[in-house]
Amino acid sequence: MREADLNNANLRKARLVKADLSRANLAGADLSDADLREANLHKAYLTDANLAGANLRGAILFDAQLNRAMLEGALITPEQLRQAKMESDHL
Repeated sequence: MREADLNNANLRKARLVKADLSRANLAGADLSDADLREANLHKAYLTDANLAGANLRGAILFDAQLNRAMLEGALITPEQLRQAKMESDHL
């Protein structure tokens, strides 16, 4: 699914463990409660995405765009957030 266009996609509760979503367009996508453990989100575009409750443990977020992403309850480390690009978020 590398470079996939999933703009505004409904991926709520999707199981995307170890998925290659690098450079994917996930702007506005609903990824709430999704399982994204160890997923590759390198340079993914997640602006305005809903990641509330998502499991992002071990996910690669280097240079991922997380502008205005909803992150309440997401399992994500401070180190992962430092790797991503963010203007503002909803933690």
